[in-house]
Amino acid sequence: MLEYRCGLPTAPNKQREVIGNALHRQLAEERGESTPYKIQQSLYRGVWSADLVRDELRKYVARRIGEPGGVLVVDETGFLRQGKKSAGVRWQYSETAGRVENCQIGVFLTYASEKGYIMIDRELYLPKEWLEDKERCAGQAFHQIRSFERSLRWLWI
Repeated sequence: MLEYRCGLPTAPNKQREVIGNALHRQLAEERGESTPYKIQQSLYRGVWSADLVRDELRKYVARRIGEPGGVLVVDETGFLRQGKKSAGVRWQYSETAGRVENCQIGVFLTYASEKGYIMIDRELYLPKEWLEDKERCAGQAFHQIRSFERSLRWLWI
């Protein structure tokens, strides 16, 4: 899983699937396997924790590209949505669209140094009205619900 995450470059959405499939084949070849099916099965059907993968990735990044001049970059991305059922969706400003849209907001943490860069964490922004609507939250598979914060200080403390 870590090999996959470290190897998947940041690419536009339409290219990710093609890159991901090529990466599956490359990783299979490096392991001496004739097909990428085992890797694909573990990614798509396996039970794994995104948080544990993130923790292992942080350790890997510290060992491989960590250096004193490295920086953490926080970025938010809006994902345009229709309807009201996707977690955190509402009419809000989206930097991606450059205007107010019905969308979700994802907040991402990337580590960058002269040796390279990699996304190491993510959170879905949940607007205050989502957190106050217990019935609406009950219909979602939230693993951990944080209290509403207007600042970014809660993100990776």
